[in-house]
Amino acid sequence: MADSSQSLSYQAGEAKGQAQEKVSNLMDKASDTLQSTKESIQEAGQQIAAKAHGAADAVKDATSFNK
Repeated sequence: MADSSQSLSYQAGEAKGQAQEKVSNLMDKASDTLQSTKESIQEAGQQIAAKAHGAADAVKDATSFNK
């Protein structure tokens, strides 16, 4: 009976360890995805800001010729 109990305890410990490893891997992947998304959003924001600045400059140039 003790052998069976020890075996079940060992198996439960193994299952717990494997589950913890899977959770850790999923958390790492989620963190990597979040960081990548954050960088993509920042890059897109910089591109939009640059285009807006360029458009503002174009409007200033266009209106300065009319004066």
